Amino acid sequence: MGTRIFRDTAVNVEPSHPSPAPLVRKLGGSIDLPLLLVMIAILVFGLLMVFSASWDFSLAVYGEPMRMFNRQVLWLALGLVIAYILSRIDYHNWRTLAVPLMLGTIGLLAAVLFVNEIRLGAVRTLLGGSIQPSELAKVVTIIYLAVWMHSKREQMHDIQWGLIPLAVILGTVGGLIYIQPDLSATATVFVLGGLLFFIAGGDLRQIAFLLIMAIITGLLVVQVSTTGQERVGAYLEGLKDPTQASYHVRRSFEAIVKGGWFGVGIGRANTKLTGLPVPPTDSIFAVIAEELGLFGATGTVLLYVLLVWRGLRIAEKSPDMLGSLLAAGLTFWLALEAAINMLVMVGLVPFAGNALPFISAGGSNMVASLAAIGILMNVSRQAESGSEREEWRSFGATIDLRRRNRRRSISRIGRA
Repeated sequence: MGTRIFRDTAVNVEPSHPSPAPLVRKLGGSIDLPLLLVMIAILVFGLLMVFSASWDFSLAVYGEPMRMFNRQVLWLALGLVIAYILSRIDYHNWRTLAVPLMLGTIGLLAAVLFVNEIRLGAVRTLLGGSIQPSELAKVVTIIYLAVWMHSKREQMHDIQWGLIPLAVILGTVGGLIYIQPDLSATATVFVLGGLLFFIAGGDLRQIAFLLIMAIITGLLVVQVSTTGQERVGAYLEGLKDPTQASYHVRRSFEAIVKGGWFGVGIGRANTKLTGLPVPPTDSIFAVIAEELGLFGATGTVLLYVLLVWRGLRIAEKSPDMLGSLLAAGLTFWLALEAAINMLVMVGLVPFAGNALPFISAGGSNMVASLAAIGILMNVSRQAESGSEREEWRSFGATIDLRRRNRRRSISRIGRA
């Protein structure tokens, strides 16, 4: 331990390396008010739409018209509690929690296959359909990859520390989800992994190789998967002629056309009563378009745009690389989920069973999405640290010291 003399008094100097972060840090920063207001608007709007879309569906499936709405309120309450707790836990503690979380998530994904609860032709849930581990896996994968990439940031350009470990991580999680089968969740995990690898400064040649391999793997999956062939085939037919699209998409088109500019009014849609598949969950955006029209659908999109804007601002202002990776990864995940759900309803991407975050009925997605918001809030509240900011900027700078010697340049770590 170093010592310095000041007025003939020996004073101990603390080591330069930081001590482990306390589990709950007293935060000096305030919450991100715009993000909080956007979340309140989305959650209130989501409850209203679930109430409207679930009445008849819940009565037909469960024999109780209010069951789905009541369960949604309970899941929302649980998610808010979890979000508040995570907003108080210093996000630096994920460095020690990431590995146990990942191991636990892999265990849950494996347990799904052993329990073998078949619902809607797939094996994805536990406890009678109450828990869907693939939703948890998306959040945990983001946390784990952010921690891993932060710890290996100086070696990201080396294939043995970059591409190979990333392929192992994503292959394990994505493979367990694919077996269920859940093609959309598998694709989401791989896309998020690639995005985080790019943001963290992965070598561009490795990223290009990863992209090529992802395309080849996707084509192979479509060839061997009956579900994939059906969805891609229906998607291509729908692009040629909307009347030849899948039944789900055609009913969604019907709802959108009926909604017109201003909609038929909350609770007055009839497509949800005459065969629109799962209106409270996958098809809730079609219900929004019918009841609130083009203006309501556009307003919904704008709410998610505002959410993404705040998330990326939090990532930009984060005190260190770990916070930036967490904030950016979670924000891109929520944006991807919302975009896929809405684009499916208008026939612009092949059918996928992604929920509309914070709006679709469903406990696992609601809790996981609110957990992501809690972590975002914690990143936004962290006081800036000059040393960590300097570290992030130094790795984010473009380094090109070897080109004059005709050698490869050093990989850029941390892209803006």
